[in-house]
Amino acid sequence: MPTESLHPGPGPARRTVMAAAGAAGLAVALAGCGSDDGGASSGTVLGPVSEVPEGGGKVFADEGVVVTQPTAGEFKAFSSKCTHQGCAVKDVRDGLIICPCHDSHFSASDGSVKKGPATKPLPAAQITVEGDEIKLA
Repeated sequence: MPTESLHPGPGPARRTVMAAAGAAGLAVALAGCGSDDGGASSGTVLGPVSEVPEGGGKVFADEGVVVTQPTAGEFKAFSSKCTHQGCAVKDVRDGLIICPCHDSHFSASDGSVKKGPATKPLPAAQITVEGDEIKLA
């Protein structure tokens, strides 16, 4: 009756595999931080400031952000993902960001909850206004 070893055959050590995986992850992360534009702003352009009405806002669904203009020339941005159950907010009116799924309302000025069932504010997003363009920072 032949005996078989319960030990795996020769191959890379676990430590070697883990080090290689870590190095690959670091390379991917650093590649995302690189810039070929000589230091110029490289944020994603969301759109012109004219698309965000004073006292209202606009949801940029593809980028996962809602931009508001609570007062003339003051732009704020928040995640468009409702903190209640993750639905996308769809509307900004009367100073409120509104989630259609369960009717949570958030302040267009600071993202705070104005009406539940959500209990946590919308997280702030970083934007810049350059000329007439709004960009994700």
